[in-house]
Amino acid sequence: MSRLGDLIHLERTRQGMTFKQVARKCGVSEKFLQEVEDGRRIIADDQARRILKAIGLQQHNESEFTLDDIASTVDLQSAMPRMEKALAQKAKAQAPSKPEEKPVASAGTPGSIWLDALAGVLKHVPVYNAVMKEVDHRLLPVSDGKIAGAPADKVYYMVAPDNALRGFRVLKGDYLLVVPAQTPVDDAIMLIKTPIGLVLRKVKTLPRFEAMLQTFDQGCESEIRPFNEITVVGRCVRLEAEL
Repeated sequence: MSRLGDLIHLERTRQGMTFKQVARKCGVSEKFLQEVEDGRRIIADDQARRILKAIGLQQHNESEFTLDDIASTVDLQSAMPRMEKALAQKAKAQAPSKPEEKPVASAGTPGSIWLDALAGVLKHVPVYNAVMKEVDHRLLPVSDGKIAGAPADKVYYMVAPDNALRGFRVLKGDYLLVVPAQTPVDDAIMLIKTPIGLVLRKVKTLPRFEAMLQTFDQGCESEIRPFNEITVVGRCVRLEAEL
C-alpha cells in the first residue's frame, strides 16, 4: 500500500465501512477505491480530499507524508503548472525588497493538499541541447539534496541530438537525465566530449583500461579507446520519450 492507501484502509475498516459505501459517497467505483487502497492507483489531490472526507477525515497534516508518499499518491504531472507558479511566488516573496517597498506575502496557490510540502522539495532542472543551450526544463523531486543520487545542482537533461543510439531505444529528441561522471561505466549510456562536440555513446568497459564506444542506428558500430583518451562528462540514468 501507499501511505494514503494505508490511511484510507485503516479509517474505513475502523468505521466498519465497505468499499461500496465509501465509493458511493465519493462518486468513484469500488474497483477504483480498492486500487487506491492497494497503492496501485495514482490520484489527483482533489480526489484524495474527497475520499478522506467521505471516511470522516476532513483534515490531515501533509507534513506527516514523506516525498515518496506524495509522489506515489498524487498526480504530479497535472500539478506541475501550479507548482511552477507556487515556486515563482515563493522566490518573489523571499527576494529582498526595496527600502520604500513593503514585502508582499504570497497568497499561495489553492487547490493542492500537498502544495506547500512539494514546493520545498522540487527543483527546476534544465534541459540542454548538444551545444549546452537550455531549451526546456523539468521539475524533479529532491531527496536529501540529491536527484538520482547526485547533487541536485549538478544534474541536467540532455536532448538526444540524433538517432545514433536508436538500437538502444534512444531516439532523436528524447530527454536523458545526466548525472556527473568522470570515468567510463560498463553498460551505461554516457555523455562524452569529443573534438566535434558532445556525443552520446553506449559504453562497454574492457581489460587494460580500455572502453568500447558503441552506436547503433542502422547497424551496430564501435570503436575501442583507452580510458585516458576519453573525456567523460556524465552518465545517463533516466530516459524520457514521447509516445
